Amino acid sequence: MDHWDEIRTAFHVARAGTVSGAADSLGIHHATVIRHIDTLEARMGVKLFQRHARGYTPTEAGTDLARIAATTEEQFIQLGTRLKGQGEDVSGEVVVTALASFSPRLTPVLAAFQHANPNTVIRLRTGLRLLRLEYGEAHVAVRAGSAPQEPDNVAQRFLNMELGLYVSPLYVERYGMPSEQTLDQHHFIGGDDATSRAPFIRWMNDNVDEENITFRVTDDVSLQQALLAGAGVGFAVRGQHPEMLEVMPPLPEWRSEFWLVTHVDLHRSAKVQAVLRCLKDAAKVWAASDPAISLPD
Repeated sequence: MDHWDEIRTAFHVARAGTVSGAADSLGIHHATVIRHIDTLEARMGVKLFQRHARGYTPTEAGTDLARIAATTEEQFIQLGTRLKGQGEDVSGEVVVTALASFSPRLTPVLAAFQHANPNTVIRLRTGLRLLRLEYGEAHVAVRAGSAPQEPDNVAQRFLNMELGLYVSPLYVERYGMPSEQTLDQHHFIGGDDATSRAPFIRWMNDNVDEENITFRVTDDVSLQQALLAGAGVGFAVRGQHPEMLEVMPPLPEWRSEFWLVTHVDLHRSAKVQAVLRCLKDAAKVWAASDPAISLPD
């Protein structure tokens, strides 16, 4: 890392394909870019780029260097995010990650948090990928399913959410109303990931024949849309869709546990503790008004 400036410049040249593009992204003069590349090639004794009229094309050595430099730069950025999160004031970026279907509940809470802490910038990152807290990809993760197992993370029980098995009236018009005794005669909406941590997906994989799962989705929002469209029997939060028809009484193993997860290095920082308090207070309000939500014992 003695020559990181030159290596970083080479990475940006490889990404932009031109000296001027790299200079613009780095905020330096194009002559500095050329000097960095020439110095690096002379020091390493290998040609990193083929120069031509359209710009710079990385050689095999240049491609290898750019790939490693990209990873290193990303880790520096993530380290910066973590270090900024260790301050004693509630300011700067606050990165929260959750399932996309949870964002309607989460967004108003985070908006109120940002209003109460005007020196913060909220970044809500939704999706199925588990962001790596140890790399600073998020400050707080709201995760559903079984207890997180990462050794350097602090996991706290957040809330429980009751799920039910439903069909839409449109499905009933097409195929009839399912019952607990006739499940093997109906179509189901399932997940596309065999390793899913969601308890209701695991239940479906264990109790419904694979040939009956005729509509598969990769995320929880698509699951709800497929259910509403009449694609099959599927799971939803109890009471979320009043127009839906419940197929059978809910089972305890369908209940989804939610966790608040933070990295041990940032867990006690003022910013992270403020976010955790805000989310826990919101859970109390939700549990008081929504019978599908309960607080952990």
